[in-house]
Amino acid sequence: GPVLLARDSRPHGRELLEAAARAMQQARRPVIFADLVPTPTAQFIVPRKHLAGAIVLTASHNPIEYNGLKFIGGDGCFLGAEQTNVLFARADQTEAPASIPSRRIRSQVVLDAAGLHILDTLHLGCIDTEAILRCRFKVVVDTVNGAGSFALPTLLEALGCEVIRLHTTPDGTFPRGTEPLPENLTDLCRAVSEHAADLGMATDPDADRLALVDETGTPPGEELTQVLAVDGFLRRTGGRKPVTTNLSSSMLLDHVARRYGIEVLRSAVGEVNVVNMMRSVGGEIGGEGNGGVILAESHLGRDSLVGAALVLDRLAQEKLSLSAVLAQLPQLQLVKDKISINDHDPDEVSRLIAERYPQAEQITTDGLKLQWPDRWIHVRKSNTEPIIRIHAEAPTAEEARALVEETRKVVVQAGK
Repeated sequence: GPVLLARDSRPHGRELLEAAARAMQQARRPVIFADLVPTPTAQFIVPRKHLAGAIVLTASHNPIEYNGLKFIGGDGCFLGAEQTNVLFARADQTEAPASIPSRRIRSQVVLDAAGLHILDTLHLGCIDTEAILRCRFKVVVDTVNGAGSFALPTLLEALGCEVIRLHTTPDGTFPRGTEPLPENLTDLCRAVSEHAADLGMATDPDADRLALVDETGTPPGEELTQVLAVDGFLRRTGGRKPVTTNLSSSMLLDHVARRYGIEVLRSAVGEVNVVNMMRSVGGEIGGEGNGGVILAESHLGRDSLVGAALVLDRLAQEKLSLSAVLAQLPQLQLVKDKISINDHDPDEVSRLIAERYPQAEQITTDGLKLQWPDRWIHVRKSNTEPIIRIHAEAPTAEEARALVEETRKVVVQAGK
């Protein structure tokens, strides 16, 4: 069947997309262009249109000079490690053509992939669209001039929001740090305050992650997106399936799920791992603490559009401000750090850290996670960079930082 081709807004993406189309043509594989759309839009479209899969040209949150390929299977999910290895092995065994014709590609075109995605999101059974419309939220949107520049504002307007656009020209210039982290959202925080908006929303360049800013211009951190989405979903639907997330996501999710008598299951870090766990337990909602919300009713992938709709629905349920809803949650602070790997032996690092905290519960699914009733620390080798990540959460930032610093000392010592 046809393969969908899509990209984010990086200026070299169009040329690479055309090269990919020519290669597919050489292999006699029909292609469908979605062009510039969020990665989750591509994931949504593939199973709905019964396509063979998709290739998305994006480097996600990496700097603008980078680009990459995200491979999506016929089920709309990213290929796992085993599938990717098979794909690369076949590519290595395939003789490349002497040249790929540069003539115009004969293909079908998806004229409005984002429109189909938006329409489906508006009709999700787990949100009350009419309740959101009645609230008439004022929202400042910062899509870092990325792939969500059309889709997210359009969705919000369809939900009756007054939308103030900030960094929503998809020209491939990223005016802030690409990750929607608090330190990168200065412009958004200022705009929320200046416009007296109800909240701000920010995405990364391929729009699979969503971060929030409350009505005071304060960014609570991207961890809270998943927490609010799950809270709203369970409150609205009374769902009984386990919530799935990864080991590095906030304990706040456990507090929320406990209100409804729901279990939280945690996988290794990585969207593929969370999705596989969702499938195994028939999960309805999950995600990752980096602002990624996964809703099975839509598709099995992180989705900023779905996340935005679920957050607005949560606010509409009680007609409270974002800060007021967040105030209902326990106060926990999450601190993130990283160390270059150098000559570190991850197994030795884990052993030394475990010895340092013998009283903690130890989880070794993905690196080492040490857990206490009110705090935790997770040390793991990054899947994408030559670094060791250290994440800790505790009742105060000082306590979380102390955990990180003590663990950092052990890691540094192990590398000597």
